Amino acid sequence: MNTALTDPMLTQPHRIKAVRKETSDTFTFELRRPDPANAKPFKPGQFNMLYIYGVGEVAISISGNPADADTLVHTTRAVGTVTRAMDMLRAGQVIGVRGPYGRSWPIEDAEGQDIVVVTGGIGLAPLRPLLHHVLANRGKYGRLVLLYGARTPNDILYRKELEGWRGRFDMDVLVTVDRSIGGWRGHVGVVTQLVPRAPFDPYNATAFVCGPEIMMKYTIEALVKRGLPTDDVFVSMERNMKCAVGFCGHCQYGPKFVCKDGPVFRYDDVKRLLDIWEV
Repeated sequence: MNTALTDPMLTQPHRIKAVRKETSDTFTFELRRPDPANAKPFKPGQFNMLYIYGVGEVAISISGNPADADTLVHTTRAVGTVTRAMDMLRAGQVIGVRGPYGRSWPIEDAEGQDIVVVTGGIGLAPLRPLLHHVLANRGKYGRLVLLYGARTPNDILYRKELEGWRGRFDMDVLVTVDRSIGGWRGHVGVVTQLVPRAPFDPYNATAFVCGPEIMMKYTIEALVKRGLPTDDVFVSMERNMKCAVGFCGHCQYGPKFVCKDGPVFRYDDVKRLLDIWEV
């Protein structure tokens, strides 16, 4: 039996297939699975623990297509010791992986409904697998709406993919930036300003939200103002996850552990905690 499937703390080496620079501080790894036939599949919203030999380990959301059994994709911002070391790696080098972990977006429960994805910055990465799933099963869902906000045009993630999605006739993509630079002619303002004019039926929709907590708080207020019930809104929380299996307590969020009980939560399950800044 493949022990990687039975021991949650066992790291499995993966070779880097490709590295792609997304923005000045954000990059995407494509990792070749060593044994695709026996690899544990992931669901949209789950994360892996990535280990750099001699440096450390960090939790990173999986951002690839869940239907692709051969490749694992992670998009990361270089902000700490481990992620800065990851930014130095190139194709052909090896990285340790264990996972996947955590609760996924309940996208299959939303079949028959409009799908509203609201995200800011690198928050698009953990929602990208959900978008791949909906697009691969397009007939099972109503309207598909993506509202995405970035700091500047240079900070837009997956730009080519966004342009491709925007050109489809079965998906609505609205993008905004906080600050316009260069030749940007699109919308300027926070992503919450896109919610009132987004084309979805609030009485038959599910919303999936990921980004900075202040952004999620005001996005949810805008969604509720449109008429969306709070139990049809799901969020992904970010905390300092270490063990990924609920043992160490680093990611405790009130009575919950983000690594084990999340990172995806129904909004009304964490609403009280979102209002407390120090949690």
